[in-house]
Amino acid sequence: MKAIVVTDQAAGTAGMTLVERPEPEAAGNDVLVRVHASGFTPGELTWPSNWTDRLGRDRTPSIPGHELAGVVTALGYGTTGLSVGQRVFGLTDWTRDGTLAEYTAVEARNLAPLPGDIDFMVGASLPISGLTAWQGLFVHGRLQAGQSVLVHGAAGGVGSMVTQLAREAGGYVIGTGRAADRQGALDYGAKEFVDLDNDDLDDIDGVDLVFDVIGGDIGKRSAGVIRAGGTLVTIAGPPEARPADGLAIDFVVESDRAQLGEIVQRVRDGRLQTNIGNVAALDDAVAALNPTDRIKGKTIIRVRP
Repeated sequence: MKAIVVTDQAAGTAGMTLVERPEPEAAGNDVLVRVHASGFTPGELTWPSNWTDRLGRDRTPSIPGHELAGVVTALGYGTTGLSVGQRVFGLTDWTRDGTLAEYTAVEARNLAPLPGDIDFMVGASLPISGLTAWQGLFVHGRLQAGQSVLVHGAAGGVGSMVTQLAREAGGYVIGTGRAADRQGALDYGAKEFVDLDNDDLDDIDGVDLVFDVIGGDIGKRSAGVIRAGGTLVTIAGPPEARPADGLAIDFVVESDRAQLGEIVQRVRDGRLQTNIGNVAALDDAVAALNPTDRIKGKTIIRVRP
């Protein structure tokens, strides 16, 4: 099968190559999926799990990519809950070969059924962004209707999902980003927008929840705009500051079939828009994942027409 592999962590996406690899086999509790579309997060090649297995041993050449939509073609021993021929989407294990390939073996529990009226490319765009937004807002942030939410990167891949889900849940959303992202953030449901290059973040006061995807100085300053007892949720690493009498939580997204179902149902209903940027075929994936210009939205690799 065709697959993208990486062997040199220092090279990043520039070290990707398209090769022929043996088709994987479905181990116990796995399914084998014929991949139709794969999502890719540019920063994932900095994650140690792309280069080593669970025991810390080198596993290169490894296949990156952790989001997929496709069709189940085989079941491993003892696998239940899914069937051959079923359309699925989901988030694969961090320490196994991923989804930038024609086939991938995935634990069945990491996948959810993909409704027939949802395009494979849309399905592949949802797992990381959708689950990150859902878990940050509702599992860790415990967002309630009527609360205010400051969403950094509100027009980005994760931020746009956070903005929409928070708005739907009855939150008052203040989005941040670059000046060029203002209209996008407002279109996704933000009531206000803060240009991080030109506006003063410190002018915001008393929000209930901050969802941070940036970290660094922005993440640190964000703790100061949260009301006493509020919450800072971040995916940018351990927070350097916490709100007064409140919580500061950093987390790594996990696969969850029920949450995937909630997310895709909102897409079907028109309550949630995907944020797809560039789309490229697997043969063109190396160039697409090494863009010369800034790409807005999620990059999707179309593995099959």
